[in-house]
Formats: sequence, structure tokens, C-alpha cells
Amino acid sequence: MTLRCLLVDDEPPALEVIESYIEMIDGLEVVGKCSNAVQAFSRLQETSADSVPVDLIFLDIKMPKLLGTDFLRSLRQPPKVIFTTAYRDYALDGYELDIVDYLLKPISFERFLRAVSKVMKTETIASVSSPLPALPTDKTVSLTPSNAFLYFRADRKMVKVFTHEIVYVESLKDYVKIVTTAGKPLIVKQSITSVEAMLPEDDFVRIHRSFIVALDKIRAYTPTHIDIEGLELPIGRLYQKDVGRVLKSD
Repeated sequence: MTLRCLLVDDEPPALEVIESYIEMIDGLEVVGKCSNAVQAFSRLQETSADSVPVDLIFLDIKMPKLLGTDFLRSLRQPPKVIFTTAYRDYALDGYELDIVDYLLKPISFERFLRAVSKVMKTETIASVSSPLPALPTDKTVSLTPSNAFLYFRADRKMVKVFTHEIVYVESLKDYVKIVTTAGKPLIVKQSITSVEAMLPEDDFVRIHRSFIVALDKIRAYTPTHIDIEGLELPIGRLYQKDVGRVLKSD
């Protein structure tokens, strides 16, 4: 059995990211893409012999013409829905609307898989024998440290960053700087707390309200500082106990 997916988002790069993730997973198929909720409503009303039913909607919230939440409320028997949004403010709406999951942009592949697995469990798809869906071998994206990645929005495009290349993340007020071994740092309009939530907790540690570091890049440390790739970064007083515990167990 294959879940037929409708993607609804007014940002083409966001549609491309979700579509690329879907292409990597057996059991998912894109049957339509819409740039706003009005188009999605029309697509769901199609009843011709050629129209393909929709099992799952990946739905943005803040779109022109009609909010995703209002669109969902207008449906008498909606398909399964996963919100894909840059805003945290609608989490309660999602709960009330009985959505499957609430994904915050930029969406990592690992987080996407967790959301999709919830749908697949409820649909009891016979082809899935484990909690996470199988990946086709010719397009696989492994979640091992060597090639796991995240997408970040920068310069009007979604930029792929491999997690094993990240050295540290620094808060710059409304932005963060992501320093990697791959070259020029990436400047992203996002909070450091949201980036922290996206990163694998076994591979990174928050050492300061302004810094997250990769554990495997640490060269030395003291109770107050981290030596990472030739740089000395401070350990915040409120973080010292947790950082010490993580480093001693690493």
C-alpha cells in the first residue's frame, strides 16, 4: 500500500525539500503540489475518474488567501495532515485539529521520518516491518553521522548542511552562524534554541546561551572553556554542570 501525498506550501523551496524526502521513502508518493490552500481545496474536491485520492497532506499554515488551519477546518472528512511551518504559534490549533505531527522549518530528514512513521503505523501498511519506513537503496539518505544532514534557509534557498561537518553554532541575536569544516560559515535567521532542537543530542552540546558545539570537534576543555578546532569558546555558568557531565561520559 502507498500513501498518496498532497504538498501545500507557498514557498517553492519548501515544496522541493518535502518532495525530495518523499522520493527517498518506499510507501509514499506525491500526487499533487499546491501553492495555497484554495488550490488544495479544489484538488480535494476533484471527483473525475482520473483524479487520485489523497491519503496525507503536508500543509503549511501561513499562506496567502487562506490559512492552512482555516482550510483544514473547512474539510468535513480531511485526510491525515502533517503541518509544515516556520511558526510555533499554531501548535494548539494542530492539537485541536487532530493532526498527525507538527514540523518546524527547516525540517530535518530524521524529524520528517519520525512524523511519517506515525502515519504508517496508523495505516498498518504491510510493507513496513519497522517503526521507520524503508529507504530505497539507490536514493538512500542514511542517518548515520557520516551523511546525516539538515536544510537551512539562507540567501533565499534551502542549503544542505551535513551534521558531521558542523563545528559549532553561534547565536547572533535574531540569527545564528553555523561554522562547518566545509568552508564559509552559514548565516541563518533562526534562534539558536530551534537549531539545538534539530541537532542530534548525542553529537552536540549547548555550552553557553550563545554557543552549541560538536562533541567530536572538541580538542580540550576546562571548567570554563572549550577548545574546539583551535578556538576557545566560553562555557556559561548555568551550563557548566551539564557540560561537565556530557564531556565525562563522552
